[in-house]
This record gives sequence, structure tokens and C-alpha cells, in this order.
Amino acid sequence: MEVIFILIAISLILAGSFLFLFFRAMKGGQFEDSHTPAIRILFENKQSNTSKKIPTPKSK
Repeated sequence: MEVIFILIAISLILAGSFLFLFFRAMKGGQFEDSHTPAIRILFENKQSNTSKKIPTPKSK
């Protein structure tokens, strides 16, 4: 029976620490920009590989 009280105390401490870290992240502005991650997939960064050119067949 004592184990249940120990587990409840540990879970409350763990939940309190997660809640503290969440509010700290909110105050720090980590969740400010919610629009950019949604459209980031639409803008692809194209890299130019000048060293690897694919030869094209010559048309006559």
C-alpha cells in the first residue's frame, strides 16, 4: 500500500515538472510561429549541382 503513495508522489512531481517546462517554453516564445511550419513543405530549396551535369543527347 505504501508503494501507491510513493508512485502518486513521483507522478505528481513529474507532472508538475512537465507543466513548469511547458509554461517556460510558452513564455520563451517557442510556440509563437504557427503558420510557417505548415507552409514550409511548399517551398523547396533547390540546390544547384554544377559538378554533376547529365549529358543530353544531341539532336540532328
